[in-house]
Amino acid sequence: MLRTLYRPSVSTSSLVVRAFSISAVHRFVPPVSEIPKDVLREVKSSQPAPMLSEFMQPKKLNTEDLENMDIGIGKHRQPNTFSDKLAYRMVKALRVLPDTYFGKDHYMRAVMLETVAAVPGMVGGMLRHMKSLRNMSEDNGWIHHLLHEAENERMHLMTWMKCLQPSLFNRLLVLGVQGVFFNAYFWLYVFSPKTAHRMCGYLEEEAVISYTHFLEDIDKGIISNGPAPKVAIEYYNLHPHASIRDVVLAVRADEALHRDANHHFSDRIAAHREDILADIKAQLLQEQIQKEVNAKATMST
Repeated sequence: MLRTLYRPSVSTSSLVVRAFSISAVHRFVPPVSEIPKDVLREVKSSQPAPMLSEFMQPKKLNTEDLENMDIGIGKHRQPNTFSDKLAYRMVKALRVLPDTYFGKDHYMRAVMLETVAAVPGMVGGMLRHMKSLRNMSEDNGWIHHLLHEAENERMHLMTWMKCLQPSLFNRLLVLGVQGVFFNAYFWLYVFSPKTAHRMCGYLEEEAVISYTHFLEDIDKGIISNGPAPKVAIEYYNLHPHASIRDVVLAVRADEALHRDANHHFSDRIAAHREDILADIKAQLLQEQIQKEVNAKATMST
């Protein structure tokens, strides 16, 4: 009977203290110091820069300029070695999911593509940064380009996010795919950077194909050709009345650059010629010598 009627007593003072401590935690906001002047200067002056020289010209680009860019439509690196064939088959297998799930939903496909495409540059840049620290030696030209590539792909994503709002399910799908791909690509780059860059090259080949299909559906009237987002107009230096079609052309040109760059990086690793700066210096020296020879020939005549 006593056991049934007994209720454990709770100290009122302990409840008050606990409630006070919880509310105090929620109310307390730590002070934020003034932004250091050099941090303020850097943040104010920094802005994403495009990768292709065509987008850095003073002239605003129109549709004709974008269509005349030579990006090598249909360009394909034939897989020769076992690692090349493995990379190619992995990419072809990865394409099955977006082809099946997204179909003609090019905007959502582009969002998924860019969340994945922004991973290789960041992973490669990070791992080469750590390698440079471990070896206490210069990177010789890789890190900056790879991180710029990752930023470029992120800007693609920011552009397409102005055109749609993914559902909660699609956001969760992106989260899962990105998590799996990041870890898989990380370990692939650790064990075989040559294969990792080759795989990225093939991924970009598929990206060029996907954006070409995007263009075709715009031209057929399946997708409306609305105005380009402001972020894309500013980033790509497009004319003020640029359209979605112009943005697709610009993004496709970026993907073609990443395709060529990653295949080139894979070739350099295979040839044990990873010092890009040394080759650039040799090329500049050769050009200088040629200029001097031409100048002497002109003077003698």
